[in-house]
Amino acid sequence: VSREGAKGQEYNAMGGSPTDHVATIPFTRSLSGPFDYTPGVFDIRIKTSPDQVKTTIGKELALYTIIYAPMMMANDLPENYEGHPAFEYIKAVPTDWETTKVIDGKIGDYITIARQERKTDNWFVGAITDENPRGFQLALDFLKEGITYNATIYADGEDCHFVDNPTSYEIKNMEVTSTTTLDMNLAAGGGAAISLYPKN
Repeated sequence: VSREGAKGQEYNAMGGSPTDHVATIPFTRSLSGPFDYTPGVFDIRIKTSPDQVKTTIGKELALYTIIYAPMMMANDLPENYEGHPAFEYIKAVPTDWETTKVIDGKIGDYITIARQERKTDNWFVGAITDENPRGFQLALDFLKEGITYNATIYADGEDCHFVDNPTSYEIKNMEVTSTTTLDMNLAAGGGAAISLYPKN
């Protein structure tokens, strides 16, 4: 059972949480068990309000892997997902994990987590940052040796910014192995999500 116990996504429609809020949760509230945050907002500028959520599409996708919640949901309206290529990650990401590896992180600043889907060799990675853009290298050495994986990377676009252009994103497909290192670039307030499936 998931419980909230800290500010959830709905606070973003009431003035908003700072960008470092979800970069703090994995080190605090989430240590005590599943956390109900309800990520997945794509209507970041909020059509019915002058406010906007302090996030990006890439960050919202990454939160499905960063935040552990066996009862996850997509919190936006169906019409905001219809035909949206980035919705494929939400449809694919599981909620039941075999293995969790915290790759890197600093409380309130950034975190990168890789999780293996239970009873499969499928992996999912989420990386988020606070208001500062970040570049880093992601070694995929947690993958099984000798296997080639199909990776789909959902990342912030080059012109993405959580205030000025929060819905800019890009999707890349490539083949990777456990020896691959990816150059990752997170926009200010942004994030990235990666799905990794063994190649048939």
